[in-house]
Amino acid sequence: MPQKLSSIKDRIRLSPQFKQGAFQNFSPTPMKPDDVTYYQMLKETFQRPADVRPPMPLPAVKTNLKTLYSEKPVIVWFGHSSYLVHVKGFNILVDPVFSGSASPMSFMIKAFPGADAYTPADMPEIDLMIITHNHYDHLDKKTLAQLKPHTKMIYTALGVGRDLQSCLVKDNNIHELDWWESGEVASDITLTSTPARHFSGRGLKRGGSLWSSFVLQIYGYQLFIGGDSGYDTHFKAIGDKYGPFDLVILECGQYNDNWPFIHMKPEETVQAAIDLEGKVLLPVHWAKFALANHPWNESAKRVTASAAARDMKITTPKIGQPVVVDEFYPDEPWFLGA
Repeated sequence: MPQKLSSIKDRIRLSPQFKQGAFQNFSPTPMKPDDVTYYQMLKETFQRPADVRPPMPLPAVKTNLKTLYSEKPVIVWFGHSSYLVHVKGFNILVDPVFSGSASPMSFMIKAFPGADAYTPADMPEIDLMIITHNHYDHLDKKTLAQLKPHTKMIYTALGVGRDLQSCLVKDNNIHELDWWESGEVASDITLTSTPARHFSGRGLKRGGSLWSSFVLQIYGYQLFIGGDSGYDTHFKAIGDKYGPFDLVILECGQYNDNWPFIHMKPEETVQAAIDLEGKVLLPVHWAKFALANHPWNESAKRVTASAAARDMKITTPKIGQPVVVDEFYPDEPWFLGA
């Protein structure tokens, strides 16, 4: 059942993850190494090289999402960490960011040309929306306000509901989960919140809400929705409990030596997929926003090379190109020529 705000406050206070007034990771997770200063990090942010953005518009495939139907899970990626999961007429939308920016100020962190091919108007009716955490590149209030009339229910991490109240609440349809809690979304559809190694915050305050990955069990298929996470032992724990997975969707971009604990480098993404017992890896969190200093397509090159070396099957669709579980895994290296 949807939770009332008072019970959410109690659940936050009693959560094993909530300590000393903030949510915590399992492992100690500093925001930066000891030998890196915040001044260095800020300086690099304002001195990003030109190749963090593609030199030309990214290619995109325009799929009619409103007429999409498949008996097998179909995943349509919209760049960065936004994607649609469709099975048997049931539509799940994850972390939609369609406003053209991943920042509280629209002129900052603009989407790459071509990466903004999809808008809220292109979305079908959403049976379930999943918000993994409250960072601006995952929780976009402008997009959510536009999707509100077309969204039946929302599942998110514990504490994130307060960020959704103004733009998405409708008939108390927000469900918040702590790590390892599950919700029965519909017949034969279960969603479980699982750990991630990251942080939360909009503005200066951090740790006021949880950050999660999710296990989606739908019509006999197992999918892993990774959200944002640094590498750690939790991937193996999730794999041991819920694996194998038909498809794992994991971040592989916007990494930096200045923040090695809260985002994975591409080789770690492949190791996480192996830990999860994933049959196929779909790498996301790239190809839309420049949040780090590496070349825009470096993560795709590195993750595909590492997957080949580790014998991990990988799919690299263009934006909007459907991936069909057990049937079609596009792997054209389109990012080499863009």
